[in-house]
Amino acid sequence: MSSLAAAQRFLDDVARFQERVRQLGLPDVSRYYWYHTIDLGDGLITPGLYDYRATVSCFGFPEDMRGMTVLDIGSATGFFAFEFERRGAHVVSVELPGLEHLDRFPGQRLDNQLRIIERMIFPDDIDLLRPRARGDSARELYWYLLEGPFRFCATRLNSRVERRYCTIYELAPEKVGRQSFDLVFLGDVLVHTLYPLRGLAAAAALCHGTLILAQTMPEQPAEPAMTYVGGEDPDRDDISWWLPNKACFRQLLKKLRFRQVIEHGVHRGLLRPSGYPFERVILHAVR
Repeated sequence: MSSLAAAQRFLDDVARFQERVRQLGLPDVSRYYWYHTIDLGDGLITPGLYDYRATVSCFGFPEDMRGMTVLDIGSATGFFAFEFERRGAHVVSVELPGLEHLDRFPGQRLDNQLRIIERMIFPDDIDLLRPRARGDSARELYWYLLEGPFRFCATRLNSRVERRYCTIYELAPEKVGRQSFDLVFLGDVLVHTLYPLRGLAAAAALCHGTLILAQTMPEQPAEPAMTYVGGEDPDRDDISWWLPNKACFRQLLKKLRFRQVIEHGVHRGLLRPSGYPFERVILHAVR
């Protein structure tokens, strides 16, 4: 599918969603961004950038999670948190307290970072999407991108997922309400940290069972390595800096006292609305 066709299909999904919101007499959510595609019932499906509904089996989550405690780090709109809950788990969803808590490269301004986020959602090279970028403030973008969509979905699903707020570096029992969890899920979070080992260690400290990590991982080199991908121009930074390869993650997780690190598989899909392909390696680290 061409990028133009993918963009048009996405905008059609947005229009259908907004029309269904109006038909159901729900509060106006026309300014919301939807990170995840979530089926909320009653024909209401959020027009998310990532649609994991048909491919969630790739991650290797237990089908029956009754009695399990799960920590979903960087939960965003909440697809995975709600999926864990649907399978029977007690779920804690962790998100940033505000966009000012995002890591920034030294010298990078928050307002510049906000525009980068908008360009990631609606790429400049697709003319059809350019009018969608709005120039929201940090507070507005946080609500429209993260908190508002999560609350909307939680209400429609009658969810009991606990929402907690801190950076990945601040993860601790007093922040999440438990000493540890049976399962910790960490997807596409470390790529947005300047200090990925520090973040990984904080997440690992709260896991007494299995940590599932899903993100882009370079194949090469064969030896453990981290690739710097932040470039040299702060105005072109995509809020990503370090990509550890699989060998690096294996050794780090073993050093963090996980007994076994298994490469469960690869998740592939298309990012909406651009139609760009993505690929995530999935590792299971077991205590």
